[in-house]
Amino acid sequence: MNIHEYQAKQIFKEYGVPTPRGIVANTPDEAVKAAQELGGSIWVVKAQIHAGGRGLGGGVKLAKSTEEVRELASQIIGMNLVTHQTGPEGKLVQKVYIEEGVDIKDEFYLGVVLDRAKEMPVIMASTEGGMEIEKVAEETPEKIVKVAVDPAIGFQGFHGRELVFGLGITDKNEQKNFMKFAQKLFKVYMDKDAELIEINPLVRTGSGEFIALDAKMGFDDSALFRHPEIEEMRDISEEDPDEREAAQYGLSYVSLDGEIGCMVNGAGLAMGTMDTINYMGGTPANFLDVGGKATAETVAKGFEIILRNPNVKSIFVNIFGGIVRCDRIANGILEATKMVDVKVPVVVRLDGTNAAEAAEILKNANIENVIAATDLADGAKKAVAAAKGEL
Repeated sequence: MNIHEYQAKQIFKEYGVPTPRGIVANTPDEAVKAAQELGGSIWVVKAQIHAGGRGLGGGVKLAKSTEEVRELASQIIGMNLVTHQTGPEGKLVQKVYIEEGVDIKDEFYLGVVLDRAKEMPVIMASTEGGMEIEKVAEETPEKIVKVAVDPAIGFQGFHGRELVFGLGITDKNEQKNFMKFAQKLFKVYMDKDAELIEINPLVRTGSGEFIALDAKMGFDDSALFRHPEIEEMRDISEEDPDEREAAQYGLSYVSLDGEIGCMVNGAGLAMGTMDTINYMGGTPANFLDVGGKATAETVAKGFEIILRNPNVKSIFVNIFGGIVRCDRIANGILEATKMVDVKVPVVVRLDGTNAAEAAEILKNANIENVIAATDLADGAKKAVAAAKGEL
């Protein structure tokens, strides 16, 4: 689950992480009122969507008068903002964040993310603040400082020193300020069961203070039961409606850009299935894990969601029956053909518990566009061929 910048900064303030003052606004009138309440002579009007790169997409603008605040808010609210993280379809901006101006001397990047290889959180920092961190990692990886922090001992002084030395911060007072900032941010990450925190840019002011000019936070959905205050921040309008509907049926679904729909049980097998499809020359249209409690109804719902994607040209059902029985999946496929007009070829590989019964069910159903596969490689190969119209 992700939240907006203004919500992340509310959490930052609870932990003493320095941020500029700001007020969220849903209309141009509210934006002007917010600027007047904040005072000063310069404000930043910032689009609030769940994506980075807003500034490059025209979603972050500087205003030097309340009239300009109104004008910019009118332009941004209601715009379809396209960034490198939204994809070409973009996202509708429904609110803006009006923030006071800040004295900016330098810009940094600072983030905390889980490193699965190291099995611990990693703090990443760079002097290339304000730039796409993905681009920095690709073109100049030496400019990113990475410090792994063992949760058993938490953030320590030596972690902070490794960060400031790596960033080339030499002033003793600034080093102290940065280390305090990083320590507080790491505490936010751990306390809130975050999956990701990004500040881009983190700015150093003329007086040597560090302030989070931006804030991006994502959370572990499985831990939200511990954080009802975070759950209340959920903005359903920012989430994919198909992914949200799938979750209601116990399905893990993520839409992708390919043309082969995937229905698999188990996240590991799902990833392996997508890799094999790519290896065979195809591209997966989605990640869909039906889990271990799949029923005919949930399988049918999975088909319905997959087929909403107009790019899907074939579907690969790859089930290894353990907890979920293969005959349930077979009945779900039959149910799906009754509920949804399945016009694309469906390649089915069922193995494991009740696989023989499942094969018999599909055989007796005599469904024209269902194609049997013997194993993962055979199924992926046939799904790719079917998508290309070669089967």
